Amino acid sequence: MLTWYKTVLGAWTTFEAPGVLCFMTYDEEHHRVAIANVPTLTERPAKAVGLEHVAFTYGTLGDLVATYERLKTLGIEPYWTINHGPTISFYYRDPDSNQIELQVDNFATIEETNAFLAKEFPKNPIGVEIDADDFVRRFHDGVPESELRTRPDTGSGGFDAVRTS
Repeated sequence: MLTWYKTVLGAWTTFEAPGVLCFMTYDEEHHRVAIANVPTLTERPAKAVGLEHVAFTYGTLGDLVATYERLKTLGIEPYWTINHGPTISFYYRDPDSNQIELQVDNFATIEETNAFLAKEFPKNPIGVEIDADDFVRRFHDGVPESELRTRPDTGSGGFDAVRTS
């Protein structure tokens, strides 16, 4: 588990009690992820209620694309890629099947995001699936980021559209 998070997030250990607790970060914060080995815990059943996912935001679309490419060469691939409207999101599963979203914001300001959320998002609160390899190819082919970030208007997308595996 520790190796997976260090690999995916480019994180490093800031504290570790081997076999008990580990704090990791990828920036100036003392920790962004904590992994604890609690002997009394059991495996979580599939489709159990709980935390849906954790999202990590990249500063640029290029950073998200570079991370996707780096992880793919290591055999770590997203199970779901989607343009939610406010974000382009690549979803991964860690070794315990927790969902991890790597995303980039599609709007430059919170005001633009809020305007989209108020008007367009209710029409399709899930988004439009994208093919990761095609998206990355288009990015490298020089398709304008404004075009890559624009969510197509393809009708409604309810929770039945949420991919869980």
